[in-house]
Amino acid sequence: MKQMMTLTTYEQLRAISDPLRTKILMKLLEKPYTGQQLSEQFDLSRAKIHYHLKELEKNGLIEIVKREEKNGIIQKFYQSVARGFTPSVDLLPHSEEIGDATRTILYQMLAETQNRVLSAPAEAFLNAPNEDPADWNHLGSIWEIHATEEQFRDFIKNFFALVNQFKQQVNQHSDSKKKLYHLSAYGFEVETPMFEDPLEVDD
Repeated sequence: MKQMMTLTTYEQLRAISDPLRTKILMKLLEKPYTGQQLSEQFDLSRAKIHYHLKELEKNGLIEIVKREEKNGIIQKFYQSVARGFTPSVDLLPHSEEIGDATRTILYQMLAETQNRVLSAPAEAFLNAPNEDPADWNHLGSIWEIHATEEQFRDFIKNFFALVNQFKQQVNQHSDSKKKLYHLSAYGFEVETPMFEDPLEVDD
């Protein structure tokens, strides 16, 4: 599975904008599923799931990764072709559709994170009894900062560099004490502040 796929056609953009297809796509990021398994996951008819799978497959967003025979029936397992999707510059004239697609994807990512929060063990949220983040065992905070678009893009670049550095560090060593951590991040422009006094970034 690729890390990122560039959407190059308007049809791909439309396909990924559908909320149910986005849910299916997010599920297929986890592991391969058959249409029957997805039907059970979402409590929807196989015909409806099959229709949306075909739309996603037709537009190159998912693919069949294996086939298995069960009771004389060939089962097809689908999986997403990438972990993330981004529009090409050729699609910029369709800015409203791009915004809708991105909003739908972020919303589904948020829903998945909510599920992970609810299913995490209680000890995942037991911070050390002090105000030093270095002693915390989980990350959760909301920030609103006045900054230029260029400053925000630099932050995104540095954030991904930090995550990649973290991945490289933990992958260098095999340790039986390792635990699995779920990381989610969201950042986007808003029109009205949540806080009375948003933070300022100096130029």
